Amino acid sequence: MSNDPIPNEGSGTGETAPADDSASSVDSTSVEQLRQERDELRSQLLRLAAEFDNYRKRTERERREQIELAAADLARDLLPIIDDLERAIDAAVATDADDPRLTSLRTGVEMVYKQFLDTLRKRNIEPIDAVGAQFDPEWHEAVATEPAGDRADGEVVGEVRRGYRIGERLLRAALVRVAKA
Repeated sequence: MSNDPIPNEGSGTGETAPADDSASSVDSTSVEQLRQERDELRSQLLRLAAEFDNYRKRTERERREQIELAAADLARDLLPIIDDLERAIDAAVATDADDPRLTSLRTGVEMVYKQFLDTLRKRNIEPIDAVGAQFDPEWHEAVATEPAGDRADGEVVGEVRRGYRIGERLLRAALVRVAKA
């Protein structure tokens, strides 16, 4: 509303009568109240929008965590099978390589093993590179020590069982042999 003169309804000439001072003060008071109410509603709307955005982000994060936990549970069940495939490949390499049937079998097992690893990688599950790294109790579990020789003290010199991580979290520690000076 403005403080423009109010047209005089009594005259048909379009003349205007001066506005009533009390009506003008009531109008400015109600305008100010409406502005305050608008500002409060705007503030409430912004708070609700922020709360909803936080809720959306939290539920998305929780959904991702649930998916990751389900993948981790399945991976824990599959890791012994992957270990067996690794042992089968190692055994095939150690035997007579001239037998074409054994070579075909080893190739098939290697393909299945690679498919398992690729499937795990799609779920953000990666093997831990242990050999050559410094022993880290967060990622490695020492099962034996060996004389250091030309290796640094505490260096992982061999892997008994491969470890895995999902993202930056440990899924299964690597069982390793560590150099000891």
